[in-house]
Amino acid sequence: MVQANPRPSRGDLIETFPTGFQSLVVYVRYGYVVHVAPLGKDRFCKAVVKKELLYDVVGRDKYQINNKHDDKYSPLPPSKIVQRAEEPVGQELPYSLPCENREHFVNELRYGVARSDRVRPQPVSSAPRTSLSLNRLVGLPLSRRNGRGW
Repeated sequence: MVQANPRPSRGDLIETFPTGFQSLVVYVRYGYVVHVAPLGKDRFCKAVVKKELLYDVVGRDKYQINNKHDDKYSPLPPSKIVQRAEEPVGQELPYSLPCENREHFVNELRYGVARSDRVRPQPVSSAPRTSLSLNRLVGLPLSRRNGRGW
């Protein structure tokens, strides 16, 4: 479900088109969005969860509302999406293009399912892997956040 409509509602996924790449953010309210921003240029690095004005994120670039998985997954209630989006703001998370990217992050916020259509499934490895899963941050006591115990 793609809408070229500049007036998003709480919990909408917004696809942005800054020069050179696409990105996804989740609209929370009052013109603000939450998204992950990689802290490095490597395929595997860390990212920080940011809350910024939509205008500051997209500038003069075009964007569109893209809740494309609403037909496959039931979106969580908007208040729950906003709560889940705002809780990890300021936290650092593992980030990797193949399995822990922006699309995984926003889809987990909206649907409770971390998925990306831009990445092919990776072979299962016996090596331990970190996860961008919000379950690691959202719902944990604050003392367990900040990279300890998750």
